[in-house]
Amino acid sequence: MSLTRRDFAGRTALTGAGVALAGTVGALATAPNALAATDVESEGAESAGAHRGVGYGPLIADPEGLLALPAGFTYKVITYSGRTKLETGEFTPSNHDGTSTFDGPRGTTLLVNNHELAGPRANWPHPVPLTEGLVYDPAAAGGCTVVEVRPGGRVAEWVGIAGTATNCAGGNTPWGTWLTCEETEDKAGTNGFTKDHGYVFEVDPSDRRANKNPKPIKALGRYAHEAVVVDPKRGHLYLTEDASNPNGLLYRWTPPEGFCHGHGKLRTLAENAGVLQAFKCFDSGGQFVDDLSRATKIGTVYGVDWVDVPDRDAGTTSVRKQFTTGQVTRARKLEGMWWGDGGTYIVSSFARTESPVQHDGAVWFYDPKRRTLTLKVLLGVNPDPSKDGAFDGPDNITVSPYGGLVIAEDGEGVQHLFGATESGRTYPIARNELNIGTEEEPEYSEFTGVTFSPDGRTLYANIQTPGIMLAITGPWKRQRR
Repeated sequence: MSLTRRDFAGRTALTGAGVALAGTVGALATAPNALAATDVESEGAESAGAHRGVGYGPLIADPEGLLALPAGFTYKVITYSGRTKLETGEFTPSNHDGTSTFDGPRGTTLLVNNHELAGPRANWPHPVPLTEGLVYDPAAAGGCTVVEVRPGGRVAEWVGIAGTATNCAGGNTPWGTWLTCEETEDKAGTNGFTKDHGYVFEVDPSDRRANKNPKPIKALGRYAHEAVVVDPKRGHLYLTEDASNPNGLLYRWTPPEGFCHGHGKLRTLAENAGVLQAFKCFDSGGQFVDDLSRATKIGTVYGVDWVDVPDRDAGTTSVRKQFTTGQVTRARKLEGMWWGDGGTYIVSSFARTESPVQHDGAVWFYDPKRRTLTLKVLLGVNPDPSKDGAFDGPDNITVSPYGGLVIAEDGEGVQHLFGATESGRTYPIARNELNIGTEEEPEYSEFTGVTFSPDGRTLYANIQTPGIMLAITGPWKRQRR
């Protein structure tokens, strides 16, 4: 049943122009450019408590030249492409991306780690090995590895799926598996591929046998997938698309009547099972919103309708191009998502000339019960990304057990992990100090795969290039409002 414009206008009148949501993040609020002014400066800050105890203090340069952290925090390298090895003897694949953690047997922590490798295998010195029985397309370089961190720090790593392409983000499921997303629309014959790509696959970190003979979940569509979350109450899946010309879409998949989620159930679905839809937003006055970048104030609330996708497998036309002007709402760089507080947080990493209004990042919250989308964080365009202290280009995201959000930066120049408190204050958690450029023209890879361990004691994150998984520990604390 559609949420009518009249229904939405009535709700907005009752709740006010901005809807305040209670929960882990509450009403994250900041103005454009506010996130560029952090609560705690980097090295040289006078006091870690200069702003009412927000954050963990200034970042301290790493003598190893890898990761700057606040005092009292330490990191450990878990995997390193080209250095650490899998159980089968091959090197850890490169280009780490989306990651999630799971409770493993005998006190271990399991992580499924995407490897965002595009194009032919020959282009990559460390592709995901073609482990027998786990290969979708032998011509593709990407896939996932499963990393087991054992008590005492010992690490083991093996292939979860191989022969997929451009495995970017994804999402965990309530039943303990990982959905890995291909951010590509390459079809068989492109880059030497033997099969079509642009699908979602399921990887089970706890049962290697369940990963045999990988099968795409075609019911979720074929497009440049970024991330996915599962609504544990209603069974819907929400998916982001990172694409342009035209800008990408937010999708919702509704399972067929009688379908029950669980281990291995998604791969049993027919290709046209359920209903795949794209979102369509309208403001409190009932006016259609063509692009999310139109929102320039924190607390902006849109109503959401859902429009059926004509051809989810994009046989001749990309899914996002199957809609005419006025049918759906678009957004540039729809990236990471994370389920929390009864809904999903959704990142739009940046918007430039391809969008109506430019910005350097936004975080939205979709409430499925009320069918509203609320702007929580908005970053103005960073005037000088080469200088430390400003944040831009949010990408992967997670809800913190200590309150607020933790966000991986994928912008220009300096790259951070940073937090946003329940009241919208921001603070640095880590800075990438691994220069993969030159002294004259430094370059720092993006952070990816930000996720906490199941017990909340360890923050895992990746440096995408060359591909490093890090475990960060320290005096975590509840962040004040």
